[in-house]
Amino acid sequence: MAEESFSDLGRVEAIAKLYEGTGYRPFECGRFETDGKANITSAARTFLEGIDFDLTYFPLKHLGYKCVIAVTGELYAEFSHPRALDIRLGVSSKLDYQQIREIWGGVVAAAKEHGYKKVNLDLMPSPNGLAVSVSATGETSLLTAKRRPAAKSMDLICISDNIGAAYLGFQILEREKRAFEKSGDTKAQPNLDKYKAQVGAYLRPQISAAVVSQMENEEIIPSYGYLVSRGLSDAVKRLVRDSGLGAKIYVDKLPFAGNTFDLSKSLDIDPISAALNGGEDYRLLFTIPIGKHDKFRHDFQTFEIIGHLAKPEVGAALVTPDGVELPIKAQGWKE
Repeated sequence: MAEESFSDLGRVEAIAKLYEGTGYRPFECGRFETDGKANITSAARTFLEGIDFDLTYFPLKHLGYKCVIAVTGELYAEFSHPRALDIRLGVSSKLDYQQIREIWGGVVAAAKEHGYKKVNLDLMPSPNGLAVSVSATGETSLLTAKRRPAAKSMDLICISDNIGAAYLGFQILEREKRAFEKSGDTKAQPNLDKYKAQVGAYLRPQISAAVVSQMENEEIIPSYGYLVSRGLSDAVKRLVRDSGLGAKIYVDKLPFAGNTFDLSKSLDIDPISAALNGGEDYRLLFTIPIGKHDKFRHDFQTFEIIGHLAKPEVGAALVTPDGVELPIKAQGWKE
């Protein structure tokens, strides 16, 4: 049986076939009812081939999954439950229906994992490589919104998992790509077994679909939340800007994957710099009232407490093991 192509199917039939067996309906508006008891949150990202991803080593299914995680994490950071997802694929001439099916498979897997009720897809031509535009809509109950506390000095700054691994994974993939191109052997395959955690963190980041519901059930409502996607430094500086308070992050509290330091040394990369400015981690950063410390520690053991809010004059500070406070700097911010 010959593979189906866009030229055989046409845009409308291709989209309809992609939806077969997914449980979602094509060409459906992403409307949902809130019964007047929820706030609406939206998040959007665009991913461009050659800038945000490299198809030399990025599996298409993982790409679809990761793009959904990027906007879903933004909803969770706002304490919203995912409801509707909208995908626009700009398809270049080098990709056909079978490759788009792979991307779509990743999108559907992530959408089901995170409970989206509506998923809308459109396809369009792209002259400059693959482009993926994703927007997501979620809802936060008015009760939760009203229970959100004001941020105070000494409130805990917590992160959902280790950081820096994704950046190291990206560097490993780039290194192996250069070696592949230099060798000229089109059949050569790198051995990445030693780097599964780092490569996996970059290609297919994970976020718990239950985190918002669990925190609501335990009545632990953060005052602020951020998705760490452009490095920890960027998220902390946004927190300081939005809260009007200072923030202290402790170097010896930063969570790293097991072999991060050895791997960083082999790549000649400072692991602290990878955590602060590497990006692509897709972790959740929350500020939790200090009075919830014991309960939070007991009920949310995958989170790490990495610092606390402070007086405004502190600014964004990184505290070394010796107690020295260094100003946190981040790409894209005027220092």
